[in-house]
Amino acid sequence: MAPAGTPRPIIERLHATIVKALRQPDVMQRLAAEGAEAIGSTPEEFAAHLKTELARVAAVVRAAGIKIE
Repeated sequence: MAPAGTPRPIIERLHATIVKALRQPDVMQRLAAEGAEAIGSTPEEFAAHLKTELARVAAVVRAAGIKIE
């Protein structure tokens, strides 16, 4: 994640660096030990995933009647 308006070249550099780190065997092993799996999707795919998850969680919160006070 990065602040809104972050220049595209910076997003691309961050993405490449993060994907490279996630593909390191020791990182993959550590994530697997924690029950996680690194995907390394594109920034656009990640944004779409976040949007879908936010909508899903919002629906659960509304259905449960959860209020923030």
